[in-house]
Amino acid sequence: MLDALTVAVSAAALVLAAWCGYAAFRDQPTKDWHFIGMAVVSLLALAQVVVGVVRLAGGGKPDEGTVIFVSYLVGALAAVPAAGFLSLGERTRWGSVTVSAGAVVLAVLEVRLHDIWGG
Repeated sequence: MLDALTVAVSAAALVLAAWCGYAAFRDQPTKDWHFIGMAVVSLLALAQVVVGVVRLAGGGKPDEGTVIFVSYLVGALAAVPAAGFLSLGERTRWGSVTVSAGAVVLAVLEVRLHDIWGG
């Protein structure tokens, strides 16, 4: 995988987690700006899915297996949008906490993807 893309996705996810965590600390729900941040992080995750699929199609082999790698790719792609969807139903500070937790999950999944590929 591309190490720079993995770092970029992880860093963006952690910034989103801190931003939404700060909103939760201030007792605020997710706002439009948070959803724009979620869209940016999700686009980075989508770019990583594309790179991962291209690497697999080009003959690359993850150290721990293709099925596990693809499963983690799908999970990484779904983490932030799922948290954003859940935050729409919870228009209190807990919506911000949900997005913050989803972004932390994405950062952890990125580390695991790096390990699965053979980093």
